[in-house]
Amino acid sequence: METNFWGKIATFINVRSETDIQAANLIIRKNIHFRGMTVFILACAIIIASVGLNLNSIPVIIGAMLISPVMGPILGFGLGLATNDTSLVRDALKNFLIMVGISILASAIYFLLSPLSPSQKTELLARTNPTIYDVLIALFGGAAGMFATSRKEGGTVIPGVAIATALMPPLCTVGYGLAHLDPKFIFGALYLFIINSIFIALATFLVAKYLRFPSVFAEDEIRRKRARRIIGVIMLIIVVPSIISAVQIVRETNFERSVETLVEKNKTVGRSYIFNYTIEKQGRGHAVQLFVAGEVLPDAEKESIYLDAEELGIKRNQLSFHEDAAVRAGIDGELLKNYYEDNARKMNALNEDVKRLNTELEEYKSKELPAKVLALEIASQYDNITNVSISRGESVDPLTGETSDEVLILLTVSEPLTDEALDKMTNWLRVRLETPNVVILQK
Repeated sequence: METNFWGKIATFINVRSETDIQAANLIIRKNIHFRGMTVFILACAIIIASVGLNLNSIPVIIGAMLISPVMGPILGFGLGLATNDTSLVRDALKNFLIMVGISILASAIYFLLSPLSPSQKTELLARTNPTIYDVLIALFGGAAGMFATSRKEGGTVIPGVAIATALMPPLCTVGYGLAHLDPKFIFGALYLFIINSIFIALATFLVAKYLRFPSVFAEDEIRRKRARRIIGVIMLIIVVPSIISAVQIVRETNFERSVETLVEKNKTVGRSYIFNYTIEKQGRGHAVQLFVAGEVLPDAEKESIYLDAEELGIKRNQLSFHEDAAVRAGIDGELLKNYYEDNARKMNALNEDVKRLNTELEEYKSKELPAKVLALEIASQYDNITNVSISRGESVDPLTGETSDEVLILLTVSEPLTDEALDKMTNWLRVRLETPNVVILQK
């Protein structure tokens, strides 16, 4: 029963029956060459990626990834290593270096000539700091690309792999760094590109070995041994730095997460506040700077933060406090308190002014006469009225001197209204306008 179960599992994950090694060989060897249409496709990809980074536009950058031909030589390089084909390794490496050189040079020229300066550099900066996720994406993306290329019926995986592994944007970021002589962009993006390329080639090598691509043997034993030695040295050069880089990236990622946890846990300490932090690389380690506002941290509070840091794997000598925005307790602390209280009083006064102005505005709106509507209503009731003028004013009692609102209606008539009609209109307007003082004149 157990044998049958494992037999079904083996059948389920078997991929060799779906593999077309000969077709995959032809496709990969065809795509490593840099000539003809590939030159123009690369040029278009470079411009699109550079424009996307310049505008900080993710959709445009994705477009550049889709049409970039840089992945072809990387797959060829990995296949050459797996099949001991030194000729394929040499051709793939040569075309790869040509593509990389042209991409960096062309993007540098673009950023030198471009009249636009990136208002936001988030997409550029995203290509300067490799993480363990970039390593995993490159490794599994390269494997998916090799599996897709080796399928008998082909597939639509390669475009997705091109987007995921993101080879073109880092190259254009290197060009941006060269154009602005910024080493952070040059070396950070180049490091990301090299990591992506190496792990894609490594994944291609492993999949080709798993699928049992046949090795290319030299005509004589001497050449065969030399080819194996060359391939062995290249694999050693690739694998050892890859492992070291992956371990280092994992450490950096974990350290950054520990710092984030530390800051989040101690965001507010007493009357102090950690409003920012930076992580700087120093030799083999890192230095963390915490920027504090509010009051200067007492030694007891600092000791508590140090203990939390040690629990997260951050050493004391890696942690430093910048309290330029903080003040000392006592007189300075009282001044800070008064400053905040004064600001609070000003804000309260401002809110009261806003409320008062809103109230006055509502009162004004309530007193505003609906002149147009009233004119139409009056004119619709009396055919001999040709024009209506309405205004609001004040009337003064000559005995008491008291003032009150008054509405004046001036009617232009073709025939004078009777006293009865005027009294009727006056009573109606008093109710309509909610005021007892309505004066109607006619001419």
